[in-house]
Amino acid sequence: MDFYARIQTVCARIPYGKAATYGQIALLCGKPKNARQVGYALRCGLAGEEVPAHRIVNASGVLSGAASFDYPKEQKLLLEKEGVCVTWEVRGWRVDLKKDGWKNTMQEAEELAREFVEKGI
Repeated sequence: MDFYARIQTVCARIPYGKAATYGQIALLCGKPKNARQVGYALRCGLAGEEVPAHRIVNASGVLSGAASFDYPKEQKLLLEKEGVCVTWEVRGWRVDLKKDGWKNTMQEAEELAREFVEKGI
């Protein structure tokens, strides 16, 4: 099983104009306790260069991926370009996950699990 390949597969499914959490990605990859490893993989490029890492935020919706981008506000600008509302709070720039969060379905989770088996990852 290649966890990083799973991250790449899951992240590719995040819809344009939506945000997902590190924990959500880890859960869909079959490793619910590995949210930090998802962040590490995205920061280091281990999940591939084409992954839409700007769509991944922490569990509170706060943009926490600044280390993955060329300049601190790049993630914010990329999300706003897709129509995601990003607002400033004391904790930092934040996405309203109720409004702009990816609400994946059980069907999508089952499709991903089958895809992992088919790909051998």
